[in-house]
Amino acid sequence: MTEYQASARLGTVVSTDAGPNVMEFSFVVEGSSDEVIAKRGEFISVVTENGTVIARVQDMIQFNRYYQHAEAVREYQSRGEPLRSIFPTDRWQYTIAKAKVLGLWLDGFTARPYFAVSPGAVVRGIDEDTLASFLKLDISNGLRLGRLAYQKLDFTPSLDRLISKHLAILAMSGAGKSYFVSVLLEELLSRSKNQGRLAAIVIDVHGEYSYLKDITAEDLNLSSNDFEIEHIRASHIQIPVHALAAETISSFVSDMSPIQVRDLRRVISEMKETIKSGYNLDDIIDRVREDETISKNTKEALIGWLINLNDTNLFGKSSLPDVKKIVRPGKITLVDLSDFISLKKKQIVVSHLAGELLNLRRRNEIPPFLLVLEEAHQFCPESRHELALPKGRIET
Repeated sequence: MTEYQASARLGTVVSTDAGPNVMEFSFVVEGSSDEVIAKRGEFISVVTENGTVIARVQDMIQFNRYYQHAEAVREYQSRGEPLRSIFPTDRWQYTIAKAKVLGLWLDGFTARPYFAVSPGAVVRGIDEDTLASFLKLDISNGLRLGRLAYQKLDFTPSLDRLISKHLAILAMSGAGKSYFVSVLLEELLSRSKNQGRLAAIVIDVHGEYSYLKDITAEDLNLSSNDFEIEHIRASHIQIPVHALAAETISSFVSDMSPIQVRDLRRVISEMKETIKSGYNLDDIIDRVREDETISKNTKEALIGWLINLNDTNLFGKSSLPDVKKIVRPGKITLVDLSDFISLKKKQIVVSHLAGELLNLRRRNEIPPFLLVLEEAHQFCPESRHELALPKGRIET
């Protein structure tokens, strides 16, 4: 294997049926066939008069003109005469790398690519300073989440840029998504107040992050005053019924008609006016059963839905936990849903917590926070809308 500097020459752009075009190009890799000059996943650059095109290697393909025809290769094999013993096959073996263009770097700014690189252009590595600027890494104060493959550069994204909007961690099963989240959470915990701290709430579907509750302040070189982790089991969660609107209750069930919602809204409105100490689902069931203005069919449907919700044991008069108290800078709250087998119960809990967090943040009653949602496809599925109770709140 040949070692090379980041700005070393890697190859030459070639013409193919598909390019070069604005978004991708191919290049012949320099060196002999047994040398690893370029690697899949490596960042590369092509310097042009209009700026530096920055790309990433997507694939590597080996070519050899003597092995292009399968019937010829088979014929020589059947004779017991390998091609390499007859022809100079090594001289005609080469590697084509396919690269995807990421952007154009011009005068210290990133721009959308608007031209294709020229065949014959030289492909080089990229120096760490340019790559860090292009990726907008925060070398001094960013989150240290690992090292970029094949680069001598730590991946240190800015805390603000990383979580100012939705962040999706996508990969195949077993690729390390949960491990990456663990690294992210530990990095958040280890930050000092001067670096900027953030509250984090982790919806842990399978209990994968329960080990965090055993981490001590000494493990992260922090004082006990700068460190807090709270572990909340699903069985300890309670949703306050008096805070639920009829529309919210209808979102927990399926196919509640507008008329049924209207009747339930009226019942709840009357109860809020007359019962100041709070009430539970049993109280709503009794009130619906006693209400003579509700038709028989609507009454039976509402009572059935309310009983089913009551059987989840998720609803009561008070709110547990107090969402305002679990959101504090430097604190990580683990909401462990592994006690629940029912996906419906997990859906209801996540819908409630996401809604509470969103409303409190909108009213500026809690500080900025990071909500980590494991197995997000269970709560925001592309199809099966009956399983998407929290989807609207999560996508906000």
